[in-house]
Amino acid sequence: MSASRSGVPNAASGSTSTGKKTFPPVDLAGNDLPPSPAPSSPHPGRRYNIATELVFTEGSDQYNASSVPIYQSATFKQTSGGGGGEYDYTRSGNPTRTHLERHLAKIMSAQRALVVSSGMAALDVITRLLRPGDEVVTGDDLYGGTNRLLKYLSTNGGIIVHHVDTTQPEKVQAVLSEKTTMVLLETPTNPLIKIVDIGRIATAAHEANPNCIVSVDNTMMSPLLLNPLDFGADVVYESGTKYLSGHHDLMAGVIAVNDLALGERLYFPINASGCGLSPFDSWLLLRGVKTLKVRMDQQQSNAQRIAEFLESNGFKVRYPGLRSHPQYELHNSMARGAGAVLSFETGDTVISERIVESAKLWAISVSFGCVNSLISMPCRMSHASIDAKTRAERAMPEDLIRLCVGIEDVDDLIDDLSRALVQAGAVNVTMEGIEAR
Repeated sequence: MSASRSGVPNAASGSTSTGKKTFPPVDLAGNDLPPSPAPSSPHPGRRYNIATELVFTEGSDQYNASSVPIYQSATFKQTSGGGGGEYDYTRSGNPTRTHLERHLAKIMSAQRALVVSSGMAALDVITRLLRPGDEVVTGDDLYGGTNRLLKYLSTNGGIIVHHVDTTQPEKVQAVLSEKTTMVLLETPTNPLIKIVDIGRIATAAHEANPNCIVSVDNTMMSPLLLNPLDFGADVVYESGTKYLSGHHDLMAGVIAVNDLALGERLYFPINASGCGLSPFDSWLLLRGVKTLKVRMDQQQSNAQRIAEFLESNGFKVRYPGLRSHPQYELHNSMARGAGAVLSFETGDTVISERIVESAKLWAISVSFGCVNSLISMPCRMSHASIDAKTRAERAMPEDLIRLCVGIEDVDDLIDDLSRALVQAGAVNVTMEGIEAR
């Protein structure tokens, strides 16, 4: 039996005659708790603030280790010939992975979380719920890997995919029907930073088909800033490689749900295919999660300053922290912050290429969420798998530059970006400063 078949146990605790905390013997699904029990706040009915919840986790390994042990084992000895131990094979479950999953479920306001080998592995697991003939409604501004997987499913799996502008609920409504099996959303979208009304679309999807699964990619926000399950989503998934880890030293994907039956359906392909996260990567991700707030606070602060700098110098900037963003109010009605990814246009692809190549502190790289600042042209890198014709149809500017802001000193980042803008010929230099050409 795998230990990762359960939801998050309640925080109830008692005490022994020695005063040591004890924990419930079973979780919400009725499974025995594993050797590394579910993390939880210690007082029934109380939730700590998110900064505390991110850090606080309890375990009861035999040596009371302050850091959750890495159970670097493929197999586990059984006490009888018939097996039946809580763990038997790490493909099916591992104590380190279980501890991480229950910690993530807590901070994602979910009943169950599952961790796999990458963000795309998470989406692959979710789309395995689909059958030939099923219809999927999704956005027209998607991560390149998501677009590639959906294209493969529509070409080879008999899945019908509708790409619409999900920032306009009426366009989503127009393609919803009783045949709609799944709705896949991103907010903010990547890289155009468009905002999607999760609650309104989730309601419409469930009205069209009560069994429709509304799944939200929350990678751009992380559970620190947004909890899509609170707005009617059935599934939330993230690339743990990004903000949750924060250091780009591991690959991971996270899936979270409140429906335990749905959680079982998602667990099955993870166990069957063996894409569950390794013990060591589970330990690394648990360590990264603890610093999410301090990292994101600095990254958001930096991103706001940089967005304001670019906008004040005449560039068209896409960032939900700017009041000029057309969906500023909608974003703030759902999220607790604007994140640390922004994009801007120069009006000239060649100039954009020069800016990217002239930056020094900004590393040219795909991905985001790292403590280091990154710069890229999505149409050349992260979204290059989307053909030019489709990019044009979806109004994705070829000159678009994406900035993924890190935790460095913001004045250094702005100075470096300013120098790159001047060196690339993207701005006019005046006695007052610089301005976009």
